[in-house]
Amino acid sequence: MHSKKQAPLKYYVGIDVGSASVRAALVDEFGTVVAHADQPIQIWEPQPDHYEQSSADIWAACCLVTKKVVCGVDASRIRGVGFDATCSLVVVDKQFQPLAVNCEGQNYRNVIMWMDHRAVSQVERINATQHRVLSYVGGVMSVEMQPPKLLWIKENLQESCWEKAGYFFDLPDFLSWKATGVTARSLCTVVCKWTYTSDGGWDDSFWKMIGLEDLVKDKYEKIGNHVLSPGESVGKGLTPEAAKDLGLPAGIAVAASLIDAHAGGLGVIGADVKGYNLPCENEPITSRVAMICGTSSCHMGVSETPIFVPGVWGPYFSAMVPGLWLNEGGQSATGKLIDHVVRGHVAFPELQSKAAASAHSIYTYLNSHLDLIKKSLPVGFLTVDLHVWPDFHGNRSPLTDLTLKGMVVGLTLSRGLDELALLYLATIQAIALGTRHILETMQAAGHHINTLFLCGGLSKNPLFVQMHADITGKPVVLSKEVESVLVGAAILGACASGDFVSIQEAMAKMGKVGRVVQPNHEHKRFYDKKYEVFLKLVEHQREYRSIMNSF
Repeated sequence: MHSKKQAPLKYYVGIDVGSASVRAALVDEFGTVVAHADQPIQIWEPQPDHYEQSSADIWAACCLVTKKVVCGVDASRIRGVGFDATCSLVVVDKQFQPLAVNCEGQNYRNVIMWMDHRAVSQVERINATQHRVLSYVGGVMSVEMQPPKLLWIKENLQESCWEKAGYFFDLPDFLSWKATGVTARSLCTVVCKWTYTSDGGWDDSFWKMIGLEDLVKDKYEKIGNHVLSPGESVGKGLTPEAAKDLGLPAGIAVAASLIDAHAGGLGVIGADVKGYNLPCENEPITSRVAMICGTSSCHMGVSETPIFVPGVWGPYFSAMVPGLWLNEGGQSATGKLIDHVVRGHVAFPELQSKAAASAHSIYTYLNSHLDLIKKSLPVGFLTVDLHVWPDFHGNRSPLTDLTLKGMVVGLTLSRGLDELALLYLATIQAIALGTRHILETMQAAGHHINTLFLCGGLSKNPLFVQMHADITGKPVVLSKEVESVLVGAAILGACASGDFVSIQEAMAKMGKVGRVVQPNHEHKRFYDKKYEVFLKLVEHQREYRSIMNSF
């Protein structure tokens, strides 16, 4: 793999806890994924909008995948470990044992997932306070953040959970604690999901105003009073117990972690783009947006000065790239929505069997089927009279309206594969139109964005990528390593090891451009019209609601 004269390669382990699985990768110092493994984790949905997981199940999966990727590798060459995870809430008692976040008292189910929407009434009350900390979350706090979930626990599980709780962790911080025994929190999690600010710390008046004054009393011991920058080394590295669990040597550097989307951003946004003829070449990193597209999608833009964008989270200082302010737009259901639309269609069994017979995934098969039925038209034009509004799980950005619902206009009595393929296409276009809506809002507030950097599961779908280029009118950069989130986690481990001077240096060396997808500018007029319809859909939905509210 390398000549004898070269120094042996250094390796880093990146561990990513997604919504439905845990993945690990062994990544070398040049950002190449050398080994990769994944393991599903369980999700419980005891009632609508309640999603729970088990921290023990998650940690066991972390251990399993890490052992797989380091198997047979010279352990002395593994220099650091980085974790990223969904921003789910983990609750443990004073002895760090799991505590039930449910009425059934099932202690092993001690994680309220990021996508859990149980705390709707709590978040409405928090937003009604109009407290100054809300200006850092686009003016309106999301139900997916931690304060409403904490308030829900206090109001609904006071004796069984709230009073017994010793620590409330964001999942990325739970993992670094499990690895090091140190309860330090990452600036990324506490700033983005808990209202901490890098200059002012916790705001006592906020917690008192929303009824969680108990957290202030013990100097924030339960939610974190020792905060580190992402990539900083935590404690003395891996404890002997965690090292044994993970199959790694004790003492290896462990980094302060990141939320999963932010790790994806780290893995792609800093790549060296020289020679690709991109508008962001020779421009600062602030001209780029990293889009992490999986179950949901996040849109990460950075700026040198704070930009307040209505309906977009942030500005968060140093929450992803040290020294820069982060704004984060998002769509709560994207991969999940495409799956929902496709799997719920009457023609899905036919699609499944035809895809299996051709040895393709259902999405590769659907893309081929669309090419078959488009005739001489560009494939995107097939939806001239089929329009989707994609907020089946509410709108996170830029409208921050949980009550919005999905819409489909242009249905017929057709029940076949053609109809399913068209609905699939219209859904992908709706997601891309939602991205355009977010980018336009960011640009109106002061961002200057000219290039999209995509990663995550949906970035493997060429139709999804091309629609984002065509509909936003911006080139899309795909990273050389599809698993950018894992590369981002490994970059953290690389920084913690001391092998790189800064996260920026590690990003430039370990993030690599794979492919560039240019927009079809000749299709601009069609997509401008689709966008006009898109904005009308939400306007009409609100009109319908107002009519029905007046009966």
